[in-house]
Amino acid sequence: MSEAVQAGRRGAAAGPTAGHGTVPGEPLRRSGPRFLKRRRRVLGRLAGWSLVESAQTFLFGFALARALDDGFLRGAPAVGIGWLAAAAVCVGAGAYGTARVYGAVADLVEPLRDSLVRKVVRRALYAPDGAAVSRLTHQVEIARDTFAGLVLVSRSFVFVTAGALAGLCSLAPVLLLLVLPPLLLGLALFGWALRPMARRQETFLAADEAIAEETGAAVGGLRDITAAGAERTVAGAVDERFDAEQRASAALARWSMCRVLALGISGRLPIVLLLLGAPWLLGRGVTPGALVGALAYLTQSLLPALQSLMHGLGTSGTRLGVVLRRLTAEPVTGPDGAPPHRTPHQGIAVELSGVTFAYGPHADPVFRDLDLTVPDGGHLAVVGPSGIGKSTLAGLVAGLLEPDGGEVRRPAAADRVLVPQEAYVFSGTVRDNVRYLCTDGRDGQEDRDGSDADLLAAAEKIGAGALLARLGGPDGTLVPAELSAGERQLIALVRAYLAPAPLVVLDEATCHLDPAAEARAERAFADRPGGTLIVVAHRISSALRAERVLVMDGTHARTGRHGDLLRRSELYRELAGGWAHEEPGGGAAPRAAGPLQPALPARDADGVDAVAGPGLAGDGGHVVAHGPGRQMQDAGDLGDRGALGGQ
Repeated sequence: MSEAVQAGRRGAAAGPTAGHGTVPGEPLRRSGPRFLKRRRRVLGRLAGWSLVESAQTFLFGFALARALDDGFLRGAPAVGIGWLAAAAVCVGAGAYGTARVYGAVADLVEPLRDSLVRKVVRRALYAPDGAAVSRLTHQVEIARDTFAGLVLVSRSFVFVTAGALAGLCSLAPVLLLLVLPPLLLGLALFGWALRPMARRQETFLAADEAIAEETGAAVGGLRDITAAGAERTVAGAVDERFDAEQRASAALARWSMCRVLALGISGRLPIVLLLLGAPWLLGRGVTPGALVGALAYLTQSLLPALQSLMHGLGTSGTRLGVVLRRLTAEPVTGPDGAPPHRTPHQGIAVELSGVTFAYGPHADPVFRDLDLTVPDGGHLAVVGPSGIGKSTLAGLVAGLLEPDGGEVRRPAAADRVLVPQEAYVFSGTVRDNVRYLCTDGRDGQEDRDGSDADLLAAAEKIGAGALLARLGGPDGTLVPAELSAGERQLIALVRAYLAPAPLVVLDEATCHLDPAAEARAERAFADRPGGTLIVVAHRISSALRAERVLVMDGTHARTGRHGDLLRRSELYRELAGGWAHEEPGGGAAPRAAGPLQPALPARDADGVDAVAGPGLAGDGGHVVAHGPGRQMQDAGDLGDRGALGGQ
């Protein structure tokens, strides 16, 4: 998992820390023309080769008419063969143009696919859900394939229709009276049905996403489902998703009948009218060759072009429009139906109201009705036993998770950054790593001021100055495998410090640093101008440095200052007694035995406390304090210190 996400106006993401508030998607009606405008040369090349390809359309019917009227019907077979030969030559030229058309289409389609993949990945990082896999593996491929198909069929229809109509006009303008009215009527009917078909297509795709999300949740919670005996309930919910998709598919099929009707009117009715009106046409000077040429235009050019267009737009085209909107648009609501952007009130950095969260519908809640407010510029430490949900709270604040109930108000994704325990670094220069989140939204390039002074100053404040010097400065090469866990954490901390996000969440992000280095890094973040800091505490010194401390025990949460919580919270006294008591600067301090005693009095006749702990009555130096979560003590033998003290 990456340690931060920054996007929005800077346009880059480092990892999945944002919630359902994504960067607002640019409307398709503006982004589409802008995409095409940037590729004017490709479009020009595509139009040029399409013109070469469509030359055979015009010459095919015209040459056939001339071959009959000027050649075979007049007893001049050589003339007729010559016209047919000319048509054959044009077929070869059209094939050459077609080959070049595919190259131009590829130059237009692949950039679209790359852009969509970036948008989908960014959205998945901001709004992780079960449908993200469907978007990336299924809908992006739909978009690429259908866009390529639409480019081919639409430009083919335009050029083929233009060539066929020009050919009909050159043979006999009166032919257009029988062809144009049904052609326009059928196209109008098809255009009217496109929007309803698009809506049904969108419903179908939404049902497909719902299936992916429902089945993904079911597979991920199989053990809980089995333990709770909820197999039939879950199976029924999944069946409902499949039934909804079947209904959407049936509705889409019904509207697709309009496409069949439109094709019959625009493509097949002109052929019938031409045959029925042949005597009338012949009586008005239309030659037999012109009639045969007109039939060739209709059956061999116009009808296939209409079939391709209506099939492409009616099925693939509506699907493409829907998919592009779904891939590029901002989610309308979060999982709980609330708006995706839930901004805190002025003066508040983070606000949780009645938040309930559980990992699965049948799991016990990690939180229930949790309320928490962190003011702008505040410094909060979160403490509690290992596995109590501290990292879950960090995920909710950072946007990795969304609550099952209640509301989480937090800054936009561009204004928050999460640094987890496992720091992410990559091969490259030191500058590339620590400036990874410092981008502008215009071109994605690094936002440099021509100097690395701010980078080096940040490293000194965090305590990574010596590390950067050893690595060779900003231009030094960073190889992740050659860094210790603590050094990787220092790189990640410098990166988060340089990020423009005012809210920083440190989820045991300093667990591999010594107490003095941890204190220096936390002070640097606490002193950032306008910054807000939330620390999942790794040592008691983190709680001592914080303005407020949140104590989590699985059912209740209590906030206050260190001294106040020592008096009011039994759990906090036990946690403080189990931690190595250190001064904020990293130095050891004498243990305050009085307030840290357990709440229950000693009941053993020999004076040994009921709760074993270092420094308590009966401890002969043989009791080892519990270390912080996710750390283990090396195996070893604790030497026997005597008859009682060694037990």
